Amino acid sequence: MGVSVPLTRRIPGRLLLAIPPVVFLALFFVWPVVAILERGLRPAGHWELQPILGVMQDPAILRVLWFTIWESVLSTVLCVLVGLPGAALFARFRFRGRRLLWALLLVPFVLPTVVAGLAFLMLIGPSGVTGVDLAGSIWAILIAHVFFNYAVVVRTVGSAWASLGDDEVDAARTLGASPMRALLTVTLPRLRSALLAAASIVFLFSFTSFGIVMILGGVRQRTLEVEIYDQTARFLHLDTAAALAILQLVGVVAVLFLFGRARSRGSSQGAGGTSGGNARKARTPGERVFVVVNVGFMALFLGGPIAVLVLRSLWTSKGWGMGAYAALGSSRRGSTSFVAPLDAVGNSVRFALATMVISVLLGCCAAWALGRRGHGGRGGAASSHRRRAGRVLDSLTEGFLMIPLGTSAVTVGFGCLIALADPPLELRSSTWMLPIAHSVIALPFVVRLLVPAVRSIDPELREVASLLGASRTRVWTTVDLPLLRRQIAVAAGFAFAVSLGEFGATSFLVRAHDVTVPIAIYRALGRPGGDNLSQAMALAVILMVVIAAVVVVIDRLRPQTSAEF
Repeated sequence: MGVSVPLTRRIPGRLLLAIPPVVFLALFFVWPVVAILERGLRPAGHWELQPILGVMQDPAILRVLWFTIWESVLSTVLCVLVGLPGAALFARFRFRGRRLLWALLLVPFVLPTVVAGLAFLMLIGPSGVTGVDLAGSIWAILIAHVFFNYAVVVRTVGSAWASLGDDEVDAARTLGASPMRALLTVTLPRLRSALLAAASIVFLFSFTSFGIVMILGGVRQRTLEVEIYDQTARFLHLDTAAALAILQLVGVVAVLFLFGRARSRGSSQGAGGTSGGNARKARTPGERVFVVVNVGFMALFLGGPIAVLVLRSLWTSKGWGMGAYAALGSSRRGSTSFVAPLDAVGNSVRFALATMVISVLLGCCAAWALGRRGHGGRGGAASSHRRRAGRVLDSLTEGFLMIPLGTSAVTVGFGCLIALADPPLELRSSTWMLPIAHSVIALPFVVRLLVPAVRSIDPELREVASLLGASRTRVWTTVDLPLLRRQIAVAAGFAFAVSLGEFGATSFLVRAHDVTVPIAIYRALGRPGGDNLSQAMALAVILMVVIAAVVVVIDRLRPQTSAEF
């Protein structure tokens, strides 16, 4: 007669803490995705592939799909080529302001896409300061994508590059190889894993780009993200939008698979700090020119659009001044589509704080569950079998929690719009809908930042505390929490910044009186009048300053061993 084993005895106790984040994603990510699948593949009550085939046979949709693929590939290639010199700069040279510049590189990456698109509209749009109108062309989108993803290449490849030794390069130079040949035959092959990982991330973000394409692409340049939004919000063709979302989801999963393989093929990526042991001051004139040119390029390319945005916010119909900022507090209802600008700021901060709390609480549960694996040393075959089973559960749980990292925000918003409109979870009209959707997007960032920090804690510290009579709760509050508080603050800051700038999912789920700053900016662009445009600029600058401050604080708090993204 068998003896039943309680579930809590079969599952490692620490993994029980993973239940809240897993259930959260099951309800607010998996269920919405399933709702999209059902809407796209079961429109008449029975499963069929005709909706997908119909979409694939539409010449207009095929053009959108083809454009999405090739512009993402071209954006990735350009970003890697442009970012490699910057990676070499931080990996090999020390210079004044290096740490601050390293932190500020993240500002474009976490900047809301609608703000980045607006900045380039002021630079290369119809009334741009350069006098060159690239709006509506592929070049505007490519330039904005490189601006947006530049930090991914520089920080990911630069961290890996900084961890490489110089012995092999020195040997190649001794044998007569030129610096370029040593780079191509020695350094770049050793950086293959980091390059593939960075390229995969850039491709993923370009493939799912929404705000940049909406603002800079015009009516001619359209991606799957934009087409899904239009089919839903403008034409009310939910079946077509669902079929497109399925195609995009398949593409995203494929990219995530390649990204996972790229990361598993090597471990050359650095810890994510800027203190590479091989970095030194520039010695030769050529090296000094290399440093100056790279720093100047970053200041011009990354700072130029932002500076133009700030200057444009100071110009109103009455001339130069702070009139646009002053008007934010006195604008009447309807000035930026149903909500006063400062109300939009309050909404964004309120949703960001709620997202931060939800994401950090769930992320701490996940990190505690996944970060303490592999600390039991003795035992027989049964113990070894349990450890192997625990590792499998860890991998499956961690993989599940990371899936939203590569999923389109538009897919998340569209899925929630469909799945959460009816009981038992009728949340589409709830004020919690936006923080929940934002938390789905932010949670993988929080988990990725916290899990390595938990794993870096010496288990002997916990064992000593336990031997001294401390309970599990007291061990956590006296050992783990003091060691993790900086990384928890970093994760909270990332969640806050992600929520502040979220645009894709919000565009589907926002209510008339809960408009956020990115939505208010986008709506203001479509309203006539120069003062409305100036207020949009002022809102964008305020949002940018807040996010930049958060990024600088995050980088100051970030331990040198933490993950980059």
